[in-house]
Amino acid sequence: MNHFKEKAMKCVFLIAACTSVLAVFLICAFLFANGVPAIGKIGPLKFLLGTKWKPSNDIFGILPMIVASIYVTAGAILLGVPIALFTSVFMARYCPKKIYRPLKSGIELMAGVPSIVYGFFGLILIVPLIRQIFGGTGTSMLAACVLLGMMILPTIIGVTESAIRSVPESYYEGSLALGATKERSIFFVMLPAAKSGILAAVVLGIGRAIGETMAVVMVAGNQPRMPQGILKGVRTMTANIVTEMGYATGLHREALIATAVVLFIFILIINLSLSLLNRRAEHAN
Repeated sequence: MNHFKEKAMKCVFLIAACTSVLAVFLICAFLFANGVPAIGKIGPLKFLLGTKWKPSNDIFGILPMIVASIYVTAGAILLGVPIALFTSVFMARYCPKKIYRPLKSGIELMAGVPSIVYGFFGLILIVPLIRQIFGGTGTSMLAACVLLGMMILPTIIGVTESAIRSVPESYYEGSLALGATKERSIFFVMLPAAKSGILAAVVLGIGRAIGETMAVVMVAGNQPRMPQGILKGVRTMTANIVTEMGYATGLHREALIATAVVLFIFILIINLSLSLLNRRAEHAN
């Protein structure tokens, strides 16, 4: 009976794994089958390097959206990663037990808040604050960077804290025994040892930031033009898709799907870069 149960569970796990792989394959097949022909019709250079998006005139250039997505994601990472890293170190090594559970619960609650709620928060608080301090409309690249920096915190904190806790305690104790301070032992011994987990957390944060839609639509200004400054409005690739997909037809619809293909390739490049970094770290060790 135990042997039968073991075989049955192996089959269940195999089916689950195959289902996951099949889902990814179907997504890839759908995107590329519907998006790549549109890129061919428009012209790869015109599509990827064009600076104007005018569907009414059959002009589909997504370079402004690509640049805006890169800028907004980079800004969110610059703001969010240091805060998330220090928070993870605090929770793993410094946090008193009395406040650990409430703090952990709060961070997990942040991960469960819908993006539309974050968008309302940004529209009501962040946008007016930027308008009051810097002038302008407030709906800008800066607002999107700040809001996305907040949204990626729970993802990066959770994975980074787990990576720090997985480092053997002997690393920390050995560093203290050699005369290093507590802070030096954490930042120069434990964090490098947890580098692969931290990189994975950052990549997950990048994926969350570059794939976010509704919150960005509400605070970024939604202007399909080349970014003209951190206080000016922009439109990301995801915002471009969700804004126009409801009424798009024909080549316009295919161009939006092609935009999703470009976004998908961006995510693949990021994941491949992480794999290469991890391999180099393993070879270096």
